[in-house]
Amino acid sequence: MVNGMGSGGGMGGWGMLRSLRNGDEVTAHRVTRRGVRRIVEFARPYRRDIGVFLVTVVFAAIIGVATPVLAGDVINAISGGKSDAGRLVIILALVIAGLAVVDALLSLAQRWYSARIGEGIILDLRTRVYDHVQRMPLQFFTRTQTGALVSRINNDVTGAQRAFTSTLSGVVSNIIQLVLTAGVMFTLSWQITALSLVLLPIFIIPARRVGKRLAEITRESYDLDAKMNATMTERFGVAGALLVKLFGRPDVEARRFGDRAERVRDIGIQSAMYSRTFFVAMLLVASLAQALTYGLGGWLAVRGNVSAGTVVTLALLLTRLYGPLTALSNVRVDVMSALVSFDRVFEVLDLTPSIAEKPDAVAIPRGAGRLEFRDVRFRYPTAAEVSLASLEDVAALDRTVNEPVLRGVSFTVEPGQMVALVGPSGAGKSTTSMLVSRVYDVTDGEVRVGGVDVRNATADSLRDTIGVVTQDSHLFHETIAENLRYAKPDASDDELWAALRGAQVEELVRELPDGLDTMVGERGYRFSGGEKQRIAIARLLLKAPSIVILDEATAHLDSESEAAVQRALSVALSGRTALVIAHRLSTVREADQILVMDHGRIVERGRHDELVAVGGLYAELYRTQFAVADSPAPYVDAVGPEPMITVPRPDYDPV
Repeated sequence: MVNGMGSGGGMGGWGMLRSLRNGDEVTAHRVTRRGVRRIVEFARPYRRDIGVFLVTVVFAAIIGVATPVLAGDVINAISGGKSDAGRLVIILALVIAGLAVVDALLSLAQRWYSARIGEGIILDLRTRVYDHVQRMPLQFFTRTQTGALVSRINNDVTGAQRAFTSTLSGVVSNIIQLVLTAGVMFTLSWQITALSLVLLPIFIIPARRVGKRLAEITRESYDLDAKMNATMTERFGVAGALLVKLFGRPDVEARRFGDRAERVRDIGIQSAMYSRTFFVAMLLVASLAQALTYGLGGWLAVRGNVSAGTVVTLALLLTRLYGPLTALSNVRVDVMSALVSFDRVFEVLDLTPSIAEKPDAVAIPRGAGRLEFRDVRFRYPTAAEVSLASLEDVAALDRTVNEPVLRGVSFTVEPGQMVALVGPSGAGKSTTSMLVSRVYDVTDGEVRVGGVDVRNATADSLRDTIGVVTQDSHLFHETIAENLRYAKPDASDDELWAALRGAQVEELVRELPDGLDTMVGERGYRFSGGEKQRIAIARLLLKAPSIVILDEATAHLDSESEAAVQRALSVALSGRTALVIAHRLSTVREADQILVMDHGRIVERGRHDELVAVGGLYAELYRTQFAVADSPAPYVDAVGPEPMITVPRPDYDPV
């Protein structure tokens, strides 16, 4: 039987114990019709399996009651002294053996259907949640605790599937077993049955107190486990490990972790003792009730009021009565626990992705290179619009409306042009670039690619058209080949090598012992910053987009690495439209147009020489960065011939 809820009825106490641990958290939960309908929808594909599963549960419960009755008949046959007693005993023994075989087969069938239903529902829920989360806006991930989100996909999904396996089977089995057992017992002797149930309150009342204490220490254990997991996740990541080595104190770290681990150990010991005490108490009460049954039943049997077989049957049935009674006394908690898990999963599924493809979306023309911003305004969504309080570990989400980040931004980038966005931190440069690839959608205005509003474009065509290289390009903990094929899954090895060659990193990869099969390490930390950037550029080249966005692609590199990346970028940008966000003004001085942003607005636009001559914000940034007093004349002498992004330009005037 699933979760031990089978012919050994006494094991039902473990189900009750689990219920008591979670009781305080779920007893106040309210069931809604909509919630039940959604649960039924998830179960619909498995309705036939659930039906077969419940049939096996019913038959197993019937066998669980029939066996003690047959055992009593064996005793009566032995003590009856009839001539055919031996033959009857053998027949009854064979029937009992046959029922045992059937019960074993039913147990295997139940386990098969239970696993099939449970794992199927887990698969459906996990894939649905994972797919949904992938479509959430970026700010959802910046606000959410990763561990809490993973817990929804793992722990809560597993808790939800119990509704169709252990909880459902337990309720059906216990109800049938309780009704049949009680009916048979009262039929045989209502006096013995009533006396046997006298001790039930003596067991249930203390059990609830034990369960309350178990709930307290279990919650504390969960909290400590979560904190330890968070600590390990942060300290064992490459960045966290480096920070600990540079600034941390290993002894303090070990002691802090050890204190929490010791408390978890103490809680584990307490929990084990409470659980064992509960189980021993249940067995003790059942044994005492059985002793009463033997005492009263034996006295009645001696007086001739009942048969010896009846006493044995009642004693055996009694062991199958306490388990279902105690489990059903907490059935509401069992059901509510499963419903709470479902609700926590639905809570994530009910978050509406702010970026969604329209049903009538159109494809951006292949090779489109024109990019246009039309009076674009944007504010980041509030926490209440994109997140959940439970995933942020806060009491309530902040509903304060954020100030606009972009305030009427308009510009055009013609095919083949390179336009640079510069300005102080917080001016809105990176936000502008994110609107092109629909990481976010505009609050007002339009962003057009190839003449198509990106909100009306198909996701595939937009991804194919736009390529992005950020200042910290991410590489998955997979092979170089797998990271490259993330941009083009069907790319051949020759195409991979060609992309690496264009990114100026082919020689490095060929020198590696495993070549394309080299694992890059977590976040690509097996490679230097410049090498990782060039692999990211190779991924971009493999994708071959018509519009390239560079967001501070060389911001954190040393001069040598920057030079190598710049050479790779020259190949990547050749013949493509480019929107370049740059902190180092030396990298964009050859841009067709430089847009100077400040407080979400474009305050200046023009070529490098023009903007320096105007003496505005760009000139101020230029003088601050390069310590040039009045004009660009001493620029080469002051900064030297740094590598810069240069691309062939068509013969038309910049916008």
